[in-house]
Amino acid sequence: MLLRTGRRARRQPGVRDEDTAPADPSGPHERARWITWSPTRAALVTALAVGAVVTLTPANGAATGFVRAVRHLAAPSQAGQAFAGTPAVGALFTTAAGKLGRHFCTASVVDSPAGDLVITAAHCVISPPGAIEFVPGYDRGDQPYGIWTVTKVYVDQAWKSSSSDDDDFAFLRVSRPGSSAPVEDVTGAERLATGTPVSRQLVQVIGYPNATNQPIGCQNRLRQPMAGQLEFDCDGYTNGTSGGPFLSEVDQATGQGLVIGVIGGYQQGGNTPQVSYSAVLGANAAALYKQAVADG
Repeated sequence: MLLRTGRRARRQPGVRDEDTAPADPSGPHERARWITWSPTRAALVTALAVGAVVTLTPANGAATGFVRAVRHLAAPSQAGQAFAGTPAVGALFTTAAGKLGRHFCTASVVDSPAGDLVITAAHCVISPPGAIEFVPGYDRGDQPYGIWTVTKVYVDQAWKSSSSDDDDFAFLRVSRPGSSAPVEDVTGAERLATGTPVSRQLVQVIGYPNATNQPIGCQNRLRQPMAGQLEFDCDGYTNGTSGGPFLSEVDQATGQGLVIGVIGGYQQGGNTPQVSYSAVLGANAAALYKQAVADG
């Protein structure tokens, strides 16, 4: 189901298990440290890994989590590339003494009647230490579309009660002090799509790694490794990329598309930079969006 209000943005001219906004930069979404091996040793390990896959894969073709991980290590991987960003996707920041602190997660504007909603991962906004700010289009310190304060957070009841992997998404209401214009009128918006077939769909995924001041983007086809979860394989999606949108049908002129997932879900987005996950956006996501819209 495509959740679309028909509201057209008026643009201004010129236009992972990690990120609960912790004070300590080491969070639960720490990715693996990689060991540098000689070419001979690396080749030996790859051969052993491939052999393990052949040996350990059950006859019915179902692979254990270990075998899936080995396949990822043995397979070639694309890598996310830094770029200048897109208007409707931005970074979430903590604040300190009224100023931006560090960015810790990613979010994107979604089309809504009031034009003031963004989507991210629920695990990003569990217990932030103070106010959260959204900076769309953030790029190496530039804030081309301003700073927007998160005024309300919406998470699904299943996430509240049990941190369900299948409900790791959240909607945030944002506003800018001193301005009556909603964020969607400034940046444009992605459209939210729920309940649509997504396996093997080509998507672009954007995220803000904590270690850099630039977003990264990568394009690949989705997998569905288990019920309720999507998998996106591309290297470079480290701490800070949680909440980054899975975008299909992207318009190359505007950077806008359909949001069919956000980095989160299984392993709160993934335990390695090469593999990222998202909860499938289904009936619960549609209901939560409608709740946020009705509350606006």
